[in-house]
Amino acid sequence: MVNTEAVRRGLVRGFRSALMVELGSLIGDATWAIIAMIGLAFIAQSSLVRLLLGFVGAAILIYLAWNAIRDARRGIVPQPDGAGTKGDFSTGALLSIGNPFAVAFWLGVSGSVISITVSNPQPEHFAIFFAAFMLGGLLWSIFLSSLVAWGRRFLKPDFYRWVNLLCGMMLGYFGVKLLWNTIMSL
Repeated sequence: MVNTEAVRRGLVRGFRSALMVELGSLIGDATWAIIAMIGLAFIAQSSLVRLLLGFVGAAILIYLAWNAIRDARRGIVPQPDGAGTKGDFSTGALLSIGNPFAVAFWLGVSGSVISITVSNPQPEHFAIFFAAFMLGGLLWSIFLSSLVAWGRRFLKPDFYRWVNLLCGMMLGYFGVKLLWNTIMSL
């Protein structure tokens, strides 16, 4: 979800826009990681919290899908790199925070990975895992943003229309799927 929106925005507005979406997502990931690691994951087990996160996450995804499909219909062409990045960081953070399955990732994957590598995990092992994950996420953010910014100069205007349409459909699919899963969890 986040990468899809980062690519879409990066193709239109450049490196900084894609990077801001990705960095915002890391803030959301860090929030869920901290919640899971300090033992507050029980809040995500609350039906009301999961329901709220599911509906908010689905609404954000559907809103972004709508904007992408609208841009595809209008044939929005890229602006110069100096274009504003208003809302890019917060969009990335909201996409990540609005994902009710992120806490399950942090509880399941981080615990599993650490317990496989260390027989008796201590807090420092979780801190190292968290730091490595965040570093990996930062490196990925820079790589993806650079790739999108570098590659966009080789693309023709019609390509952006197709990218917006494809990204809009993917974001819409993820939004509807999240909404459906949220409703089914009732």
